Amino acid sequence: MDHAKTIAEEFSLRPGQIQAVIDLLDGGNTIPFIARYRKEAHGSIDDQTLRQIAERLTYLRGLEKRREEIEKALTEQDVLSEELSEKLQAAKSLAELEDLYRPFRPKRRTRATVARERGLEPLAQWLLLNQSRTDFSAMAEKYTGEDVPDAESALAGARDIIAETVSDDAALRKDLRAMLLRDGVITTVAAKDEDSVYRMYYDYEEPVPRMAAHRVLAVNRGEREGFLKVTLSVPDDRVLDRIRRRFVRGGGGAARQVAMACEDAWDRLLFPSLERELRGELTDRANESSIRVFSQNLHQLLMQPPVKGRVILGVDPGFRTGCKLAVVDVNGKVLETGVGYFTLPGQSYQKEQAAKLIESMVRRHHVTAIAIGNGTASRESEQFIVSLLPRLPGAAYAIVSEAGASVYSASPLAAREFPDYDVSLRSAVSIARRLQDPLAELVKIDPKAIGVGQYQHDLKQAELSAALDGVVEQCVNDVGVEVSTASAELLSRVAGIGPVLARNIVAWREENGPIPSRVALKKVPKLGPKAFEQCAGFLRVADSREPLDATAVHPESYDSAKALLKALGFSLGDIRNSGVPQIGTRAKEYGLEKLAAELDVGLPTLEDMLSELAKPGRDPREELPAPALRTDVLDIKDLKPGMELTGTVRNVIDFGAFVDIGVHQDGLVHISRMSDRFVKHPSDVVKVGDMIKVWVVEADPVKKRIALTMVKEKNGSGTR
Repeated sequence: MDHAKTIAEEFSLRPGQIQAVIDLLDGGNTIPFIARYRKEAHGSIDDQTLRQIAERLTYLRGLEKRREEIEKALTEQDVLSEELSEKLQAAKSLAELEDLYRPFRPKRRTRATVARERGLEPLAQWLLLNQSRTDFSAMAEKYTGEDVPDAESALAGARDIIAETVSDDAALRKDLRAMLLRDGVITTVAAKDEDSVYRMYYDYEEPVPRMAAHRVLAVNRGEREGFLKVTLSVPDDRVLDRIRRRFVRGGGGAARQVAMACEDAWDRLLFPSLERELRGELTDRANESSIRVFSQNLHQLLMQPPVKGRVILGVDPGFRTGCKLAVVDVNGKVLETGVGYFTLPGQSYQKEQAAKLIESMVRRHHVTAIAIGNGTASRESEQFIVSLLPRLPGAAYAIVSEAGASVYSASPLAAREFPDYDVSLRSAVSIARRLQDPLAELVKIDPKAIGVGQYQHDLKQAELSAALDGVVEQCVNDVGVEVSTASAELLSRVAGIGPVLARNIVAWREENGPIPSRVALKKVPKLGPKAFEQCAGFLRVADSREPLDATAVHPESYDSAKALLKALGFSLGDIRNSGVPQIGTRAKEYGLEKLAAELDVGLPTLEDMLSELAKPGRDPREELPAPALRTDVLDIKDLKPGMELTGTVRNVIDFGAFVDIGVHQDGLVHISRMSDRFVKHPSDVVKVGDMIKVWVVEADPVKKRIALTMVKEKNGSGTR
């Protein structure tokens, strides 16, 4: 199979582009390296598409391997005909391959197996070939014996064989599978007389093609937990008509026997099998869709702009054990920690002591931002901090997601990083650092623990982990990493490095001091030429004597970059500070194609160099709106229908988006309230971290639910 041609057709790209990607992948190159530094080879395909191509290539190679295994098995059985071989070669999915192999696959003992053992195969074939005959009973009498007492027993056995033949027909299964996907209806009813979160599915049905991923996963979970009974409804008459047209020929009594076998095949064999397959396919699609949403949300969360240049106080809220406090400087170094008791009712003395502690910490370290975790006691902590703001000149606060903080705090990594701190104090440090630099802190946590998806525990964990790891890798390499200060966890996400090399780099730093240049990386144990090629462009060395070491220009292009500067009248010294913003304009005046030819580089590489030299070490996150810092607080009881608010999108799911509006509970903007126009998916309208204007539709303090809308009615009510 020509994988390059197949993938090129699917992605609407040229086979040459795909073959270049395949060759690069087979050569041990990483996706970030291929995407950034081999654009000429593959035609500037973006990294997300490259990952999809890599996944598709893996599938096709797995398909090819399975095809070879089936062909070998059929050859050993001496049943591989030329026609069957052609069908195997034409199969484009594992399902098609398995359908073709199904009649020959070793089976457990079935009713058809028993009938064959009793010598009834010839009778079954006779019925299929002589359907206009009416004397089938006389023919059946010939097959009676010790195990087949009468003609009806012989006919029943023959029908069992025909039913299995019908069930094993690959073309029919493919046809019926498509029909069920198109016309099937999922029906759910309550499995027990008990209220639950699955209440809406206690009497529910929905056509299969319209069933959204989150509803598939909800139904699956409800069924698994024993609250729902789930069935697939199908147009039986149409299905049976389709089967009969394929196998029933003629109007004799023998044809009626074949028709009876077809009905039995559908009821006993085909429908149960295809129902399992369809439910499995729906789950696979929901899995794929949910992983895609999770990945998008994680990417947007990791790429949130850092809050630079601020000393931050992290607050990990709690009740009985108090609120843990940690101050970190502008580089994330811990300056001071403490514990304050201010969330329980009463305790005026303890609250005043906590106020004095926080005020002294803020004033002593010049804190200008306070990060409050959004877990238990967050609401009470927020109210207390807001009450102190008049005593804390220049300070503001933000609510920060705690998702995964406890996992990190109790991890061996946190123990190594903060051996002298209690687990809860480590959480306060993590919360402060999350506001300061989300990417650098969140890479220390299993992406699945960050909680920006839906039904994540119901997804295929291996696929979810692979997808999320790819997102983290993409974000880290897009931003770049300062090699002399980055943690081992951050370094391990750089293309070509991994955990072992990351630890070696840190160990080398600890023994020899800051890494002075990119070239010096070659002294790190086990960091060979291939690893250096893959990682060098994504690592920054701010204090290197070579100014280009602080940029995204790859060392392999240093000579070209220096020649480019010279050709346009600049020097290396010009880029050491703030770069040369006018280099792009001067390059266009010179002629981009002329420059590329003179430097012997491709146009994409030239454009990347120009962009980097204009603003060396540019952080793409800085182009996004910074997180909002607040100085006031709202209560859900303060919310009224029609009230206009500005909020931050915290999570995007299939049916809407959760928005932080300054109340302890996030509000939900349902997909139907996101626009006046049809919205296919919420991610088409908003993304995690977006600052959006919303209006309150309803606020329920008892159920702690807030309904919001992004569409303002003409009367200003904010409801629809």
